[in-house]
Amino acid sequence: MEHSNTQGPLRGVKVLEFGNFIAAPFLTRILADFGAEVIKIEVPGQGDNIRKWGSKTEGDKSVWWATQARNKKCITLNLKSEEGQHLAKKLVSKADVVVENLRPGSLDKLNLGYEDLKKINKKIIMARISGFGQTGTYSGKAGFGSVGEAMGGLRYVTGFPGQVPPRIGVSIGDSLAALYGALGTIMALFSQVKNNESEGQEIDVALYEAVFAVMENGIGEYYKYGVIKERTGSILPGVAPSNLYNTKDGKLVIVAANSDQLFIRLAQAIGHPEWLEDPKFNNHTARGKNQTELEDLIGEWVLQNDAQDVLNLMDEYGVPAGPVYNMEDISNDPHYHDREMIQAIEDPDMGTVHMPGIVPKLSKTPGKINWSGPSIGEHNEEIYTNLLELSEDELETYKANGVI
Repeated sequence: MEHSNTQGPLRGVKVLEFGNFIAAPFLTRILADFGAEVIKIEVPGQGDNIRKWGSKTEGDKSVWWATQARNKKCITLNLKSEEGQHLAKKLVSKADVVVENLRPGSLDKLNLGYEDLKKINKKIIMARISGFGQTGTYSGKAGFGSVGEAMGGLRYVTGFPGQVPPRIGVSIGDSLAALYGALGTIMALFSQVKNNESEGQEIDVALYEAVFAVMENGIGEYYKYGVIKERTGSILPGVAPSNLYNTKDGKLVIVAANSDQLFIRLAQAIGHPEWLEDPKFNNHTARGKNQTELEDLIGEWVLQNDAQDVLNLMDEYGVPAGPVYNMEDISNDPHYHDREMIQAIEDPDMGTVHMPGIVPKLSKTPGKINWSGPSIGEHNEEIYTNLLELSEDELETYKANGVI
Protein backbone atom coordinates (compact mmCIF):
# COMPACT_ATOMS: atom_id res chain seq x y z
CA MET A 1 0.00 0.00 0.00
CA GLU A 2 1.36 3.42 -0.99
CA HIS A 3 1.04 5.86 1.89
CA SER A 4 1.65 9.24 0.31
CA ASN A 5 0.99 11.31 -2.75
CA THR A 6 4.48 12.56 -3.49
CA GLN A 7 3.28 14.76 -6.35
CA GLY A 8 0.25 16.37 -4.70
CA PRO A 9 0.30 20.11 -4.00
CA LEU A 10 -0.32 19.49 -0.28
CA ARG A 11 2.50 16.99 0.16
CA GLY A 12 4.22 17.57 3.48
CA VAL A 13 1.11 19.04 5.14
CA LYS A 14 0.02 17.06 8.20
CA VAL A 15 -3.69 17.20 9.12
CA LEU A 16 -5.34 15.91 12.29
CA GLU A 17 -9.07 15.16 11.99
CA PHE A 18 -11.49 15.16 14.92
CA GLY A 19 -14.38 14.49 12.59
CA ASN A 20 -17.52 12.41 12.28
CA PHE A 21 -20.34 11.98 9.77
CA ILE A 22 -19.88 14.13 6.62
CA ALA A 23 -18.68 17.72 6.81
CA ALA A 24 -15.24 17.50 8.44
CA PRO A 25 -14.42 14.09 6.92
CA PHE A 26 -15.26 15.40 3.43
CA LEU A 27 -13.03 18.43 4.02
CA THR A 28 -10.09 16.22 4.99
CA ARG A 29 -10.83 13.83 2.12
CA ILE A 30 -10.22 16.73 -0.27
CA LEU A 31 -6.94 17.58 1.45
CA ALA A 32 -5.87 13.93 1.45
CA ASP A 33 -6.68 13.55 -2.25
CA PHE A 34 -4.09 16.24 -2.96
CA GLY A 35 -1.29 14.85 -0.88
CA ALA A 36 -1.86 15.95 2.71
CA GLU A 37 -1.16 13.32 5.35
CA VAL A 38 -4.49 13.10 7.16
CA ILE A 39 -4.60 11.32 10.52
CA LYS A 40 -8.19 10.60 11.47
CA ILE A 41 -9.00 10.02 15.14
CA GLU A 42 -11.86 7.64 15.96
CA VAL A 43 -13.40 6.34 19.18
CA PRO A 44 -11.81 2.99 20.08
CA GLY A 45 -13.98 0.06 19.08
CA GLN A 46 -16.63 2.30 17.54
CA GLY A 47 -15.33 4.44 14.71
CA ASP A 48 -17.02 7.04 12.54
CA ASN A 49 -20.76 6.59 12.03
CA ILE A 50 -20.26 6.66 8.24
CA ARG A 51 -18.72 3.21 8.57
CA LYS A 52 -22.28 1.91 8.97
CA TRP A 53 -24.11 4.19 6.53
CA GLY A 54 -25.27 2.97 3.14
CA SER A 55 -27.07 0.00 1.60
CA LYS A 56 -24.73 -2.60 3.13
CA THR A 57 -21.72 -2.90 5.41
CA GLU A 58 -18.87 -5.37 5.27
CA GLY A 59 -17.15 -5.75 8.60
CA ASP A 60 -16.43 -2.25 9.88
CA LYS A 61 -16.77 -0.64 6.45
CA SER A 62 -19.39 0.68 4.04
CA VAL A 63 -18.84 1.86 0.49
CA TRP A 64 -19.46 5.41 1.72
CA TRP A 65 -16.72 4.96 4.30
CA ALA A 66 -14.35 3.54 1.70
CA THR A 67 -14.80 6.75 -0.29
CA GLN A 68 -14.99 9.30 2.52
CA ALA A 69 -11.92 8.00 4.35
CA ARG A 70 -9.75 7.27 1.32
CA ASN A 71 -6.12 8.30 1.57
CA LYS A 72 -6.42 8.78 5.33
CA LYS A 73 -4.58 7.11 8.19
CA CYS A 74 -6.96 5.96 10.91
CA ILE A 75 -6.09 5.73 14.57
CA THR A 76 -8.19 5.26 17.69
CA LEU A 77 -7.99 7.49 20.73
CA ASN A 78 -10.22 8.09 23.74
CA LEU A 79 -10.31 11.86 24.01
CA LYS A 80 -12.38 11.75 27.20
CA SER A 81 -9.41 10.41 29.13
CA GLU A 82 -6.56 12.61 30.34
CA GLU A 83 -4.06 10.27 28.74
CA GLY A 84 -5.96 10.48 25.46
CA GLN A 85 -5.92 14.26 25.59
CA HIS A 86 -2.19 14.16 26.29
CA LEU A 87 -1.59 12.03 23.20
CA ALA A 88 -3.85 14.26 21.12
CA LYS A 89 -1.80 17.28 22.11
CA LYS A 90 1.40 15.48 21.12
CA LEU A 91 -0.15 14.86 17.71
CA VAL A 92 -1.16 18.53 17.45
CA SER A 93 2.42 19.56 18.17
CA LYS A 94 3.45 17.78 14.98
CA ALA A 95 0.51 18.88 12.82
CA ASP A 96 -0.10 21.82 10.52
CA VAL A 97 -3.92 21.66 10.51
CA VAL A 98 -6.66 20.42 12.83
CA VAL A 99 -10.17 19.85 11.46
CA GLU A 100 -13.26 19.22 13.59
CA ASN A 101 -17.04 19.29 13.31
CA LEU A 102 -18.20 18.83 16.90
CA ARG A 103 -20.70 21.08 18.63
CA PRO A 104 -18.98 24.35 19.66
CA GLY A 105 -17.44 23.99 23.10
CA SER A 106 -17.04 20.21 22.95
CA LEU A 107 -13.30 20.26 22.31
CA ASP A 108 -12.83 23.11 24.78
CA LYS A 109 -14.28 20.90 27.52
CA LEU A 110 -11.61 18.35 26.63
CA ASN A 111 -8.88 21.00 26.80
CA LEU A 112 -8.48 20.71 23.03
CA GLY A 113 -10.03 23.98 21.89
CA TYR A 114 -8.18 26.41 19.65
CA GLU A 115 -6.86 28.47 22.57
CA ASP A 116 -5.44 25.28 24.11
CA LEU A 117 -3.91 24.00 20.90
CA LYS A 118 -2.17 27.17 19.83
CA LYS A 119 -0.28 27.10 23.14
CA ILE A 120 1.17 23.79 22.01
CA ASN A 121 1.68 24.74 18.38
CA LYS A 122 1.37 28.45 17.61
CA LYS A 123 1.30 27.80 13.87
CA ILE A 124 -1.62 25.41 14.05
CA ILE A 125 -4.54 26.12 11.71
CA MET A 126 -7.87 24.91 13.05
CA ALA A 127 -10.84 24.48 10.73
CA ARG A 128 -14.12 24.17 12.62
CA ILE A 129 -17.45 23.22 11.07
CA SER A 130 -20.63 23.48 13.11
CA GLY A 131 -24.32 24.07 12.61
CA PHE A 132 -24.33 27.76 13.47
CA GLY A 133 -20.73 28.83 13.94
CA GLN A 134 -18.53 29.34 16.98
CA THR A 135 -20.19 32.63 17.99
CA GLY A 136 -23.65 34.15 17.97
CA THR A 137 -27.06 33.42 19.46
CA TYR A 138 -27.34 29.89 18.07
CA SER A 139 -23.72 28.80 18.44
CA GLY A 140 -24.51 26.27 21.16
CA LYS A 141 -27.33 24.60 19.26
CA ALA A 142 -26.97 21.20 17.63
CA GLY A 143 -27.20 21.36 13.87
CA PHE A 144 -26.93 18.90 11.00
CA GLY A 145 -26.69 19.70 7.31
CA SER A 146 -30.45 19.29 6.89
CA VAL A 147 -31.05 22.05 9.43
CA GLY A 148 -28.50 24.25 7.68
CA GLU A 149 -30.26 23.67 4.36
CA ALA A 150 -33.58 24.63 5.94
CA MET A 151 -32.37 27.74 7.78
CA GLY A 152 -30.04 28.77 4.96
CA GLY A 153 -33.03 29.14 2.65
CA LEU A 154 -32.36 26.23 0.29
CA ARG A 155 -35.14 23.88 1.37
CA TYR A 156 -37.75 26.63 1.04
CA VAL A 157 -37.09 27.11 -2.67
CA THR A 158 -36.70 23.40 -3.47
CA GLY A 159 -39.56 21.50 -5.07
CA PHE A 160 -42.88 22.45 -6.63
CA PRO A 161 -45.36 25.18 -5.60
CA GLY A 162 -47.78 24.14 -2.89
CA GLN A 163 -45.83 21.01 -1.94
CA VAL A 164 -43.67 20.28 1.10
CA PRO A 165 -40.03 21.07 0.22
CA PRO A 166 -38.20 17.78 -0.36
CA ARG A 167 -34.68 16.79 0.60
CA ILE A 168 -32.20 17.57 -2.18
CA GLY A 169 -31.17 13.91 -2.46
CA VAL A 170 -27.65 14.29 -1.05
CA SER A 171 -26.23 16.01 2.03
CA ILE A 172 -25.51 19.19 0.15
CA GLY A 173 -25.31 21.40 3.25
CA ASP A 174 -22.50 19.32 4.73
CA SER A 175 -20.68 19.18 1.41
CA LEU A 176 -20.89 22.93 0.89
CA ALA A 177 -19.54 23.54 4.39
CA ALA A 178 -16.71 21.10 3.69
CA LEU A 179 -15.80 22.89 0.47
CA TYR A 180 -15.75 26.28 2.20
CA GLY A 181 -13.71 24.72 5.00
CA ALA A 182 -11.21 23.27 2.55
CA LEU A 183 -10.94 26.63 0.79
CA GLY A 184 -10.39 28.38 4.11
CA THR A 185 -7.73 25.86 5.10
CA ILE A 186 -5.84 26.28 1.84
CA MET A 187 -6.03 30.08 2.15
CA ALA A 188 -4.70 29.93 5.71
CA LEU A 189 -1.83 27.66 4.66
CA PHE A 190 -1.06 29.90 1.69
CA SER A 191 -1.06 32.98 3.91
CA GLN A 192 1.40 31.35 6.29
CA VAL A 193 3.84 30.58 3.50
CA LYS A 194 3.33 33.66 1.35
CA ASN A 195 3.47 36.13 4.22
CA ASN A 196 5.93 34.19 6.39
CA GLU A 197 3.48 34.20 9.30
CA SER A 198 4.58 32.72 12.63
CA GLU A 199 1.07 32.02 13.91
CA GLY A 200 -1.89 30.02 12.70
CA GLN A 201 -5.55 30.95 12.73
CA GLU A 202 -9.03 29.61 13.34
CA ILE A 203 -11.44 28.94 10.46
CA ASP A 204 -15.10 29.12 11.46
CA VAL A 205 -17.56 27.53 9.00
CA ALA A 206 -21.28 27.38 9.81
CA LEU A 207 -23.46 24.94 7.90
CA TYR A 208 -26.33 27.41 7.48
CA GLU A 209 -23.92 30.09 6.22
CA ALA A 210 -22.36 27.76 3.66
CA VAL A 211 -25.86 27.17 2.29
CA PHE A 212 -26.94 30.82 2.52
CA ALA A 213 -23.80 31.90 0.66
CA VAL A 214 -24.95 30.11 -2.52
CA MET A 215 -28.51 31.46 -2.47
CA GLU A 216 -27.70 33.82 -5.35
CA ASN A 217 -29.73 37.05 -5.37
CA GLY A 218 -32.37 35.93 -2.87
CA ILE A 219 -31.55 38.22 0.05
CA GLY A 220 -30.71 41.16 -2.22
CA GLU A 221 -34.07 41.04 -4.00
CA TYR A 222 -35.90 40.71 -0.69
CA TYR A 223 -34.26 43.83 0.76
CA LYS A 224 -34.47 45.80 -2.48
CA TYR A 225 -37.91 44.84 -3.75
CA GLY A 226 -39.60 42.80 -1.03
CA VAL A 227 -39.53 39.74 -3.27
CA ILE A 228 -39.48 36.32 -1.59
CA LYS A 229 -38.37 33.53 -3.89
CA GLU A 230 -40.75 30.60 -3.93
CA ARG A 231 -40.63 27.01 -5.12
CA THR A 232 -40.87 26.86 -8.89
CA GLY A 233 -40.28 23.21 -9.74
CA SER A 234 -38.05 22.50 -12.71
CA ILE A 235 -38.14 25.94 -14.34
CA LEU A 236 -36.09 29.07 -13.82
CA PRO A 237 -38.74 31.82 -13.55
CA GLY A 238 -38.46 34.45 -16.23
CA VAL A 239 -35.65 32.61 -17.99
CA ALA A 240 -36.86 30.44 -20.84
CA PRO A 241 -36.54 27.94 -22.22
CA SER A 242 -34.72 25.97 -19.54
CA ASN A 243 -36.56 22.92 -18.35
CA LEU A 244 -36.84 19.17 -18.11
CA TYR A 245 -38.86 17.45 -20.82
CA ASN A 246 -40.30 13.95 -21.22
CA THR A 247 -39.17 12.06 -24.32
CA LYS A 248 -40.93 9.52 -26.52
CA ASP A 249 -38.94 6.64 -25.01
CA GLY A 250 -39.86 7.56 -21.44
CA LYS A 251 -36.70 9.42 -20.45
CA LEU A 252 -36.02 12.94 -19.27
CA VAL A 253 -33.77 15.50 -20.93
CA ILE A 254 -32.91 19.05 -19.99
CA VAL A 255 -32.72 21.72 -22.68
CA ALA A 256 -31.32 25.12 -21.77
CA ALA A 257 -31.59 27.63 -24.61
CA ASN A 258 -31.98 30.59 -22.30
CA SER A 259 -30.22 33.31 -24.28
CA ASP A 260 -31.16 35.04 -27.52
CA GLN A 261 -28.46 33.32 -29.56
CA LEU A 262 -29.21 29.89 -28.12
CA PHE A 263 -32.93 30.33 -28.73
CA ILE A 264 -32.25 31.11 -32.38
CA ARG A 265 -30.38 27.81 -32.66
CA LEU A 266 -33.14 25.90 -30.87
CA ALA A 267 -35.92 27.32 -33.03
CA GLN A 268 -34.00 26.41 -36.15
CA ALA A 269 -33.14 22.95 -34.84
CA ILE A 270 -36.71 21.90 -34.11
CA GLY A 271 -38.22 23.44 -37.23
CA HIS A 272 -39.89 26.55 -35.81
CA PRO A 273 -38.07 29.55 -37.34
CA GLU A 274 -41.35 31.49 -37.13
CA TRP A 275 -40.80 31.80 -33.37
CA LEU A 276 -37.95 34.18 -34.09
CA GLU A 277 -40.43 36.70 -35.53
CA ASP A 278 -43.15 36.09 -32.94
CA PRO A 279 -43.28 39.03 -30.47
CA LYS A 280 -44.09 36.53 -27.70
CA PHE A 281 -40.74 34.76 -28.15
CA ASN A 282 -38.29 36.97 -30.07
CA ASN A 283 -36.45 38.39 -27.06
CA HIS A 284 -35.51 37.35 -23.53
CA THR A 285 -38.13 39.43 -21.74
CA ALA A 286 -40.93 38.24 -23.99
CA ARG A 287 -39.96 34.62 -23.53
CA GLY A 288 -39.97 35.10 -19.78
CA LYS A 289 -43.47 36.57 -19.85
CA ASN A 290 -44.75 33.74 -22.05
CA GLN A 291 -42.70 31.03 -20.41
CA THR A 292 -45.48 28.50 -19.83
CA GLU A 293 -46.66 28.63 -23.44
CA LEU A 294 -43.13 28.32 -24.79
CA GLU A 295 -42.16 25.49 -22.47
CA ASP A 296 -45.34 23.60 -23.45
CA LEU A 297 -44.56 23.96 -27.16
CA ILE A 298 -41.04 22.68 -26.71
CA GLY A 299 -42.31 19.89 -24.50
CA GLU A 300 -44.71 18.78 -27.25
CA TRP A 301 -41.85 18.55 -29.74
CA VAL A 302 -39.54 16.68 -27.36
CA LEU A 303 -42.28 14.16 -26.55
CA GLN A 304 -42.39 13.14 -30.22
CA ASN A 305 -38.71 12.12 -30.19
CA ASP A 306 -36.45 9.65 -28.40
CA ALA A 307 -34.01 11.11 -25.90
CA GLN A 308 -30.86 10.38 -27.89
CA ASP A 309 -32.33 11.91 -31.03
CA VAL A 310 -33.14 15.08 -29.13
CA LEU A 311 -29.65 15.23 -27.65
CA ASN A 312 -27.96 14.57 -30.99
CA LEU A 313 -29.91 17.39 -32.62
CA MET A 314 -29.11 19.80 -29.77
CA ASP A 315 -25.42 18.93 -30.10
CA GLU A 316 -25.57 19.51 -33.84
CA TYR A 317 -26.97 23.01 -33.34
CA GLY A 318 -24.87 23.85 -30.27
CA VAL A 319 -27.75 24.03 -27.80
CA PRO A 320 -26.88 23.00 -24.20
CA ALA A 321 -28.79 19.82 -23.37
CA GLY A 322 -28.29 16.63 -21.44
CA PRO A 323 -29.93 13.52 -20.09
CA VAL A 324 -31.08 13.03 -16.50
CA TYR A 325 -28.79 10.29 -15.22
CA ASN A 326 -29.08 7.74 -12.48
CA MET A 327 -25.98 5.89 -11.27
CA GLU A 328 -26.36 3.14 -13.85
CA ASP A 329 -26.44 5.74 -16.61
CA ILE A 330 -23.33 7.40 -15.19
CA SER A 331 -21.49 4.08 -15.00
CA ASN A 332 -22.13 3.50 -18.71
CA ASP A 333 -21.14 6.96 -19.93
CA PRO A 334 -17.70 6.86 -21.62
CA HIS A 335 -16.99 10.50 -20.78
CA TYR A 336 -16.91 9.70 -17.05
CA HIS A 337 -14.32 7.03 -17.78
CA ASP A 338 -12.37 9.22 -20.18
CA ARG A 339 -11.94 11.73 -17.35
CA GLU A 340 -11.24 9.05 -14.71
CA MET A 341 -14.25 10.17 -12.71
CA ILE A 342 -15.13 6.60 -11.77
CA GLN A 343 -12.18 4.85 -10.16
CA ALA A 344 -11.97 1.23 -9.05
CA ILE A 345 -9.93 0.91 -5.85
CA GLU A 346 -8.95 -2.39 -4.28
CA ASP A 347 -9.90 -2.66 -0.62
CA PRO A 348 -8.34 -5.48 1.43
CA ASP A 349 -11.68 -6.27 3.10
CA MET A 350 -14.31 -5.28 0.53
CA GLY A 351 -12.59 -6.12 -2.72
CA THR A 352 -13.06 -3.68 -5.59
CA VAL A 353 -14.82 -0.46 -4.58
CA HIS A 354 -15.85 2.13 -7.16
CA MET A 355 -15.82 5.77 -6.14
CA PRO A 356 -15.80 9.28 -7.65
CA GLY A 357 -12.48 10.44 -9.03
CA ILE A 358 -10.49 13.55 -8.21
CA VAL A 359 -11.86 17.09 -8.55
CA PRO A 360 -10.33 19.42 -9.66
CA LYS A 361 -7.71 18.14 -12.09
CA LEU A 362 -4.33 19.82 -11.71
CA SER A 363 -1.92 19.51 -14.62
CA LYS A 364 1.36 19.57 -12.67
CA THR A 365 0.44 18.40 -9.16
CA PRO A 366 -2.62 16.16 -9.62
CA GLY A 367 -4.50 14.45 -6.84
CA LYS A 368 -4.51 10.69 -6.47
CA ILE A 369 -6.45 7.93 -4.72
CA ASN A 370 -3.88 5.68 -3.03
CA TRP A 371 -6.12 3.51 -0.85
CA SER A 372 -9.70 3.21 0.37
CA GLY A 373 -11.00 3.88 3.87
CA PRO A 374 -8.95 1.93 6.45
CA SER A 375 -10.12 -0.41 9.18
CA ILE A 376 -10.60 0.93 12.71
CA GLY A 377 -7.19 1.65 14.21
CA GLU A 378 -5.34 0.35 11.16
CA HIS A 379 -2.56 2.92 11.51
CA ASN A 380 -2.22 2.91 15.31
CA GLU A 381 1.21 1.33 15.33
CA GLU A 382 2.55 3.51 12.53
CA ILE A 383 1.41 6.77 14.09
CA TYR A 384 2.01 6.03 17.76
CA THR A 385 5.37 4.29 17.41
CA ASN A 386 6.85 6.10 14.42
CA LEU A 387 5.41 9.62 14.74
CA LEU A 388 5.03 9.89 18.53
CA GLU A 389 7.88 7.45 19.25
CA LEU A 390 5.99 5.44 21.86
CA SER A 391 7.57 2.19 22.93
CA GLU A 392 5.80 -1.14 22.45
CA ASP A 393 5.24 -1.32 26.22
CA GLU A 394 3.70 2.15 26.30
CA LEU A 395 1.44 1.27 23.39
CA GLU A 396 0.26 -1.92 25.07
CA THR A 397 -0.40 -0.06 28.32
CA TYR A 398 -2.51 2.54 26.54
CA LYS A 399 -4.45 -0.24 24.82
CA ALA A 400 -5.04 -2.07 28.11
CA ASN A 401 -6.30 1.15 29.73
CA GLY A 402 -8.75 1.86 26.89
CA VAL A 403 -6.90 4.98 25.78
CA ILE A 404 -6.17 3.61 22.31
